[in-house]
Amino acid sequence: MWSVFRVDRPLGDEARHRVADEVSELFAELAGKDVVVRGTYDVAGLRADADLMIWWHAETPEALQEAYSRLRRTALGRHLAPVWSQMALHRPAEFNRSHIPAFLADEEPRRFVCVYPFVRSYEWYLLPDEERRDMLKEHGMQARPYPDVRANTVASFGLGDYEWMLAFEADELHRIVDLMRDLRASRARRHVREEIPFYTGTRKAVAELVADLP
Repeated sequence: MWSVFRVDRPLGDEARHRVADEVSELFAELAGKDVVVRGTYDVAGLRADADLMIWWHAETPEALQEAYSRLRRTALGRHLAPVWSQMALHRPAEFNRSHIPAFLADEEPRRFVCVYPFVRSYEWYLLPDEERRDMLKEHGMQARPYPDVRANTVASFGLGDYEWMLAFEADELHRIVDLMRDLRASRARRHVREEIPFYTGTRKAVAELVADLP
């Protein structure tokens, strides 16, 4: 799940280290319940409507809902207003069933992330399997020059307004930009109906993130 917030009430001179410590303690407690916070991200400036994003995952949606609610009840949470949140679920890929998202393969998170939803065209699911498989293979081949950009594609049918969620992770932001640009030339692009909003940010420790908030 990706949850995006904006600062609704500035923290001002409040003891930010105590605010950050409370959130860090919450995350540590959640880890004991198998709720993993993959990263907290600074999205300020990259978006005019948001300041931070949390990427967390767990075995059950209820665990994530509880984590979300508990964050809202912290001192930091009382200064935040929700902007956007989307849950997704790992299911076998359409044709490459061996594909495992980077976050489930225990890969280390990278410095930058770009998160966005997408919805396929109405025609996509009616095309012959072989045609769809061929387009997705081409799409994958175009991404091969970017092995340092790690992909996370997860299903969100019925969990919100979208069909899929995608998160690209990389240590250099320009690599995500270049990959996204190059993938525009694939035939599968003709079958994307929607792919906004984009939330891109820098991964930061909680204390650093809180220190930078208004």
